Amino acid sequence: MAQACWSDRGTEVRVVVTGSQACRVARRLVTAELAARNRACGFRWAGSELSRVHRAAGTPVPISARLAELVAAALTAAELTDGDVDPTVGAALLRLSRTGRDAWLPVCGSSLRPTPQSDGWRRVMLRDGLLTVPVTVLLDLTATARAVTARRCADLLAARTGGGVLVALGGCVATAGPPPPDGWRVPFGGATLVLAGGAVARTRTTGRGPARPIVDPRTGLPPAPVWREVTVAAADPVTAKALSLAALVRGPDAGAWLAGLDTPARLVAVDGTVETITAGTRAELTAVSGG
Repeated sequence: MAQACWSDRGTEVRVVVTGSQACRVARRLVTAELAARNRACGFRWAGSELSRVHRAAGTPVPISARLAELVAAALTAAELTDGDVDPTVGAALLRLSRTGRDAWLPVCGSSLRPTPQSDGWRRVMLRDGLLTVPVTVLLDLTATARAVTARRCADLLAARTGGGVLVALGGCVATAGPPPPDGWRVPFGGATLVLAGGAVARTRTTGRGPARPIVDPRTGLPPAPVWREVTVAAADPVTAKALSLAALVRGPDAGAWLAGLDTPARLVAVDGTVETITAGTRAELTAVSGG
């Protein structure tokens, strides 16, 4: 088994492959996929494909298959979480972020307002390769785009190498192919998760570097500070990421909600208290250790 780790534009990348000769191929492939993601939906890059959609001011725009995949994943996450994870919070994110709005206002104009919009994601239309975004809406696909890219990389590498693959992009981890005999070991802070397969995602409210704000779509503001971080295991990294982020938004109700979904999870409160949820029928998360 071989491993490669590096940083790509601030994203910590870790690739583990069961074949010792596959790491060089893995690095090239993952780097190319991350670059393609940025070209498609870079949030603060005026040259991204998504910025062209925003400049279209509410008219349908033909988009690439990659951007369509990223938008579809974001809308699926919104539906899965009853709108807790909403890609239309882009304007609110700009208002809350440290680096802020100057990077985007010349691109999108001054019509954007960080006004809370219930179910704003339902106003985004993706149909037959055409994407329509209302003129007052700024899409931010960051919450799920990393998970989609991790899944793509794992699937492509497993198909190319014929072995087992783990791809971690920051807090999003995807696996594909046959796992090692003792499972995939995923270190997250003081805990080590052992995966038999599937995916895991961690969302934090604090960390190294400028923190990306967490936004409650119903208020346009950060949620009450209940959890410091939430880690969720699921069959798919997009599902895992959506549920971990939604748990932060739901605050004190998150544990019961995840338990009701039969979802393995680890929630760390702001005071350091740890709540672990063990699923009764799901086997993706087979062990959690550490403090």
